[in-house]
Amino acid sequence: MATSPCSSSGVSSSSSAGLGAEAALEIRTRSVEQTLVPLVSQITTLINHKDKPKRSDRTLQAIQRVGQAVNLAVGRFITVGAAIANENRELKEEMSIACIEAKRAGETIAQLTDVANLDHPESDGRITIFTDKTGVVKAARLLLSSVTKVLVLADRIVIKQIVASRNKVLATMEQLEKVSSFQEFVQIFSQFGNEMVEFAHLTGDRQNDLKDEKKKARMAAARAVLEKCTMMLLTASKTCLRHPDCESARLNKEGVFHRMRLSLEQVIEIVTDSRPSGENEMAPTSIYTSIKEFKQSQKTKEITEDLEVAILKTCQCMNELKRELHHAATSLATDLLRYHADHMVLKALKITGVEGNLEAVAEYTCKLSEQKEQLVETCRLLRHVSGTEPLEITCIHAEDTFQVTGPQIISAAETLTLHPSSKIAKENLDVFCEAWESQLSDMSMLLREINDVFEGRRGEKRAYLSLPRPGKHNANLKALKPVTLDTEEQAQLGKLGLELHLLTCDVDSETEKWEDQENEIVLHGQSISSMAHSMYLFTRGEGLLKTTQDLFHQAEVFATEGIKLASVLTAFSNQLEDFDKPLLLLEIDKLIPVCQQLQITAKTTVQGKSATFTKVDTCIRKTKGVMTILSQVLPLSCKLLKKCGTGNGWLRSPHPWRENRLQTNTNEDSMEGKTDAFGIKSLEHHVANLTFLESK
Repeated sequence: MATSPCSSSGVSSSSSAGLGAEAALEIRTRSVEQTLVPLVSQITTLINHKDKPKRSDRTLQAIQRVGQAVNLAVGRFITVGAAIANENRELKEEMSIACIEAKRAGETIAQLTDVANLDHPESDGRITIFTDKTGVVKAARLLLSSVTKVLVLADRIVIKQIVASRNKVLATMEQLEKVSSFQEFVQIFSQFGNEMVEFAHLTGDRQNDLKDEKKKARMAAARAVLEKCTMMLLTASKTCLRHPDCESARLNKEGVFHRMRLSLEQVIEIVTDSRPSGENEMAPTSIYTSIKEFKQSQKTKEITEDLEVAILKTCQCMNELKRELHHAATSLATDLLRYHADHMVLKALKITGVEGNLEAVAEYTCKLSEQKEQLVETCRLLRHVSGTEPLEITCIHAEDTFQVTGPQIISAAETLTLHPSSKIAKENLDVFCEAWESQLSDMSMLLREINDVFEGRRGEKRAYLSLPRPGKHNANLKALKPVTLDTEEQAQLGKLGLELHLLTCDVDSETEKWEDQENEIVLHGQSISSMAHSMYLFTRGEGLLKTTQDLFHQAEVFATEGIKLASVLTAFSNQLEDFDKPLLLLEIDKLIPVCQQLQITAKTTVQGKSATFTKVDTCIRKTKGVMTILSQVLPLSCKLLKKCGTGNGWLRSPHPWRENRLQTNTNEDSMEGKTDAFGIKSLEHHVANLTFLESK
């Protein structure tokens, strides 16, 4: 039976232990794994060849070509490894040993597959792939082991850079925490902003490269905290500097610093795959995971027929229970989010805080605490029906965020009440309220994802790989600049992305109000909103749209869907009374030109970074324009539909809208417009505004 040094289907992290007793190497990233796949494929071809008595020249030449290809590939790989070693002297010895082993194994395989040796009969004593199958397997394992070691060593460089970047951020945070003057704060925060941008790029690449979906979800949660807390740190520190004797301002600031440190530590735990003091990670318990584990455990046991029937009935009951629990949890979450969508408590806190009304602020802080408890309990309930471990982690993150942000809003409101004329205190409360509103929006998206998983609509994401190459991923900002937006571009695109996201939430809210969810207007609206959400994620360096070309293709599809909606709305307008028709036709007349302009923009060819960014900016703006019109069209159409009494059966679509969801291409062109830095409003933008601190 043919032997393979690794699974023919690819490379898995568990298979690395079988590469050799000396190298128990775990593959944690997709870039390492996918780099090994072609090599595994070639070696598997060699080892799995059929041993036939008669071998044609064609067979012998094919075997030699494969052997030579492996050896040449190893040679090029060793050159890259040596270059990485020269850039990182602490790894030079280990890398050199691994490269020497790889070279020796590659040459052995080339020798065993050489036609000059294969042409000679076995009786002359020459060792070939046909006479020494065990030798080929050993050489293959040594080759895979050494190549994997080189890749893992290269991966350690990325880890080292992230740790070093974190250390710089922590050191600067300590300085920020101790400053006593505005001038000193401005200088240090400027440095802190640059360091956070660098940390964001490094950890963003790492997050997308991780194989383990749970670790990826934990990394995303930690980075989300850092993103939001960076702006909080700015305003909380400013408030504390302006009102140094205010206890609530001090507590507010300390809370932000503490949370940022915890998140930075969590990132390092994930990256280094370690926990402080050797602690074991406690897996969260949920109904979803318990049911999953129960079903898996029964498959491995030998059971009698009667017991098997009993287990099947139990599983059936558990599935019914899960469905009922899912419906109850998601319905409760939907109602709660809808109830708090107006943010009345936050608005009241801002108004009463500026008035200096202590009694009213105390009343509304109690209401906010009640709202916080409701949201926390809902997040805990959603965790039980999350459907996947990454979503379960996201539910825990949402719960923690509400738990922490609630008291921070209260302390910020108390500070403003004590200093009602303070512009800095008002700005600080605004920032914390924005974070609360943002988390409510994130919870709405989380709810949508949980429903998608439950209904089987969840798609796979493409990986963004970040394995280092010579001269790449140096731990300084200069090496990152060529592939990122500059300061002004980041601020501009981030602000547009946030506005687009808010419009998407508005449209989603309007579609949910329709009684007939199969109405074509609703279906097109949902499809358009889904694509707009993907474009919003692009502005954050997340989601399925990885390159500018992906974005432009999505914009083109988005515009086409908008024109289809206009056609449906026109047909609907023909059913209306003459008095009502102009209102809808006016919106249609706005929608069609914007969609056509977006189509033209998306198809226009541009060259150069500046022109590409301008095109990206225009596409996002036009998309925002379409969503603005859609947010007006949906409630108007719903109202007119009820008024004209055409019924729920009007314009029902036989096809689910999700068939028209995200459409992307696989073009891997560089994304000149990508940004993966923290903050919807970029740090550099706020650093530039710090010169106005003294005037507040």
